[in-house]
Amino acid sequence: MEINSVAIGTFIEPELVEKIRLEFPKLHVVYEPKILPAPRYKCDHYAPSRDLSDAEIKKWLEVTSGVDAYFDFDWYNPEEMFARNPSLKWIQATSAGIGGFMKRSGLDLAPITVTTAGGIHAIPLSEFALTGALYFTKSFPLINDWKSKKHWERYTTSQLAGKRILIIGLGGIGRKAAETFKGLGLDVIGLGRTKDGSNNPNIRKVITREDLRNELPEIDIILVCCPLTDETEGLIGAKEFSVIKPNTILINISRGQVVEQASMIEALNDGRLLGACLDVFNEEPLPKENPLWSMPNVLISPHSASTVATENAALIDLFCQNLTLIESGQTPKNLYVSKRGY
Repeated sequence: MEINSVAIGTFIEPELVEKIRLEFPKLHVVYEPKILPAPRYKCDHYAPSRDLSDAEIKKWLEVTSGVDAYFDFDWYNPEEMFARNPSLKWIQATSAGIGGFMKRSGLDLAPITVTTAGGIHAIPLSEFALTGALYFTKSFPLINDWKSKKHWERYTTSQLAGKRILIIGLGGIGRKAAETFKGLGLDVIGLGRTKDGSNNPNIRKVITREDLRNELPEIDIILVCCPLTDETEGLIGAKEFSVIKPNTILINISRGQVVEQASMIEALNDGRLLGACLDVFNEEPLPKENPLWSMPNVLISPHSASTVATENAALIDLFCQNLTLIESGQTPKNLYVSKRGY
């Protein structure tokens, strides 16, 4: 595959654009920061479109016409990317979980090579998962309540080491989480599509979906970090919550739809779940009337646990690695496969 031009579809720092140009001097790089959606925070790849004039939109369509590749999806009608630009060959996404978007936009049917940002967010998401596990293990909801009441009382807490964690999804994020929790003395069980990850030194054993309900009664922490696919939607529901041990901790850094929200709320109310640490939800932004907002045993993050200040630099490094692989005729990293949805 020959890549001669690339359009930057999201705001990145000018020095990172220059890095691409220096590493690939023959590559034509289209970057229009005054037309691209303005970031609301550092490394914002979901900013709303600007209020542009017809002339500005026309300019964007002209300068991106005929490009071979995109860094991130086009902000302007992404579902029409291939229809208006049949020369498009490759898209480097800035997110790992793009399956739902690919299906909604119809791009999963287009003859385009798409690579995800798999692995880029593994460290920050593992840190977030660890934060949630410690928050509830160390009784922070209780001591925060006592602090608000100026109440002093010695108490007994629990420890993370020795607990058993089930990591659902063994991609880059799941493997990094396994390393993190294994290093702190937890017994790590993995759940994958197959048992191929059973040789990972950080994971004692790997199970599949068929084993899930038999394993759950022995699990202290459930960490959900799998992609959202037809197979994983509703993976953790009423039947699964009915067999968990009391005071289980749930952490979801995947997609909200992998966990049945109503069943989760019921389990939080009756004590089967000690707490839930959530970065993702069925509906985002989370509606103000949602009961999760008022539950003291729930941590709510606005789908931002993966976003760190160094993200753009890491994404550009991945883009450059993949372009080098593509130019040399090799398979790029994190190749999206539409049949499996990730």
